[in-house]
Amino acid sequence: MRKIILSSLSFIRENSLIFYLALFKLILHVVFHADYGYFRDEFYYIACSDHLALGYVDQPPLSIFILFASRLLLGDSLFVIRLLPALAGAGVVVTAGLMVRQLGGGAFAQFLTGLSVIVSPVILGLNRFYSMNAFDILFWAIASYIVILIMKTENSKYWLIFGLIIGLGLMNKYSMGFFCIGLFVGLLLTKNRRYLIDKWFWLGSIIAFGIFLPHIIWEVTYGFPSIEFMRNATLYKNLPTSPFEFFIGQFLEIGPGNTLVWLPGLFYCFFHKEGKRYRLFGLMYIVIFTVMVITNAKVYYLSPMYPLMLSVGAVAVRKYIRQLKLNWLKPVIVSVVALSGIFTMPFAIPVLSVETFIEYQNFLGLSPPQEERNEVGLLPQHYADMFGWEEMVEMVAGVYQRLRPEEQSECVIFVWNYGEAGAIDLFGEKYNLPQATCGHNNYWLWGPPKDRTGDVTIIFGTSSDVKRSLEDLSPHFEEIAHEATFTCTYCMPYENDRPIFICRKAKRTIQEIWPEFRNYN
Repeated sequence: MRKIILSSLSFIRENSLIFYLALFKLILHVVFHADYGYFRDEFYYIACSDHLALGYVDQPPLSIFILFASRLLLGDSLFVIRLLPALAGAGVVVTAGLMVRQLGGGAFAQFLTGLSVIVSPVILGLNRFYSMNAFDILFWAIASYIVILIMKTENSKYWLIFGLIIGLGLMNKYSMGFFCIGLFVGLLLTKNRRYLIDKWFWLGSIIAFGIFLPHIIWEVTYGFPSIEFMRNATLYKNLPTSPFEFFIGQFLEIGPGNTLVWLPGLFYCFFHKEGKRYRLFGLMYIVIFTVMVITNAKVYYLSPMYPLMLSVGAVAVRKYIRQLKLNWLKPVIVSVVALSGIFTMPFAIPVLSVETFIEYQNFLGLSPPQEERNEVGLLPQHYADMFGWEEMVEMVAGVYQRLRPEEQSECVIFVWNYGEAGAIDLFGEKYNLPQATCGHNNYWLWGPPKDRTGDVTIIFGTSSDVKRSLEDLSPHFEEIAHEATFTCTYCMPYENDRPIFICRKAKRTIQEIWPEFRNYN
């Protein structure tokens, strides 16, 4: 026991710098936790955690089970909900620093890697709110670290731990599959192909498959809804991205200053005599990049690869500086990375008030980026989706209170997307609102209310055009009354100026028309 304690203390001392950096990242998130509001997807995650299952239309179940445990122990305040992704982000910093240590980097390389991960806009932003993406980056980083350990120690039994991480990663997000594709091709094309005939590699693969198998069974049982979801998202939701746009997006997403770190790392893997032993990682990057371009992935989908590339890059930068005897470059590179991070930070976490952020954005001449087909407003979508939810629920509650008691007892509140539905489910409790009914993603699988026919329905208009909404609703109800209009300055435009109707005398029950409302995207 004494030996274990001394070994642990030695490990902490050797890596104390990276632990301090991880703590700094955690504090940075916690300080701004409560600014703005719940993100649209957070409402949906909370709703999913009230319906535990082995799968969901748009995701595997692990992040939902984690959230369920967190809510059970600590509640669902905004601070608590966002603590876990912040901790995952700190874990990424630690893992990246440990990768540097295994790659032969010293204190400078560790510091540069930790700083680069902290200030990366996409990583900083994804650790800002609860989603599977925060854990996805951590799983990729841990998997990368284990591969480095295997290459350095030649201990093939680490493939068993690798299989465990891959299985959990797949149960968190399907994109872990990109990592597996990149690794397999990279192994095949390098001298590391010997691992492909190692029994421990395949035993690890069996462990990964075994962990993921329950979700596969769920997909089969429900007719592979996730495949339909991904197809619809590609065709109708996500904007097409050209290879050039995807390439340029990497410099912006990971941070302009960080280009001085990860790009030399990629070069190092292919052209430096010492770095060629890590050609596997360069090939992984190129393969995953190519597969994502072919599948029209969003630009940020490649972000989990960067903790590895930044770690290799920091080691490469250190070696280049030492070989060329250009020590003065160390403070220059650190300064550029840090200043670039400060410059982009307001776009990742709300360090500015919303009004000040809009002024800052306009001063820079930047318009909110558009990754989906929906129009954006004053704010980027990841910020816009944090506004207006409580006000919307309060307005719906006001409409609900106008109903007679007997109408309230049979009222259905129907909305069009899981953000609106999740907000009503979370905030509506204090107004005694019934749970929302919605056909979007897993809400459709949960089905309509069993004890309400929809003869009295509060429903959002299909658009901001009241006349058009009336035309869309009239085939389903005999009486339709426009009761209110929800307005929101900062939210997404399609959530603004939304008419709210009370509809009575349904021509068909909601159970009868439910198949028509399935919306997987």
